[in-house]
This record gives sequence, C-alpha cells and structure tokens, in this order.
Amino acid sequence: MDWLDSIKWDRDGLVPVIAQEQGSGDVLMFAFMNRDALAETARRGEAVYFSRSRQRLWHKGEESGHIQQVHEMRLDCDNDVVLLKVTQRGHEPSIACHTGRHSCFYQRYDDGAWHSVEPVLKDPESIYRK
Repeated sequence: MDWLDSIKWDRDGLVPVIAQEQGSGDVLMFAFMNRDALAETARRGEAVYFSRSRQRLWHKGEESGHIQQVHEMRLDCDNDVVLLKVTQRGHEPSIACHTGRHSCFYQRYDDGAWHSVEPVLKDPESIYRK
C-alpha cells in the first residue's frame, strides 16, 4: 500500500496540516494538502500546500521567500491531520504569516474581544512580489 493511502482525505481530497516550528514548538500556520502536495513535500523536504482559493499547489515561500524546511512529518491517531515540524527560512526573526508576523495565530481572546499580541515583523507590502 502507498503511504499516501493511509491518510483519510476529506471529500475534496484534502487533509488539514499544522506547521509547527521545530525549535520553539510554536504553531506557525494551518493549511491543507492534497495527495500531490504531500508527495511533493516529502520529495522536496520543503512545505508544499494546496491553495483552496487559487485551486493549485502552493510552495510555501514561492512569492515571499519564507520557505518552510520540513524536518519531520507526523500523522495523528485518526489519520486525518498532518503535523509538519519545520524551520521557517527567509527572514530573521522567522515569518510564517502573510501578515508579516511570526505565526498566523497572533490574535488572542481577552475580555470579549480578539487582540493582536504579536508584532508585524515586516510590512507585507514589501514581502510579496507584485
């Protein structure tokens, strides 16, 4: 059996993926992969996701230069979520979020509202190619 057949793909052929920074343990982002994206991630050793909005494979960092080097891929107990342990490359300190922050999980709930608790490390307008 192909290793990709072990995964419980959703009805759209996708699996949720969590990217976790290897060194700090920070959760950097959440995305989806299809079979081709996961196979390409394993082949390259760099994260390749499936963009639902663009309906195509998306090599993390293809526009921003903020590439995720994959050290380890794990599958959860139900075989329906993938965890990537990564090193975020391309900027110091590392940027994983398209908002120019270290993590996509920069908003915290306090006193009935969401508050940004991580700074913008680089203006997104200066990151992405036009």
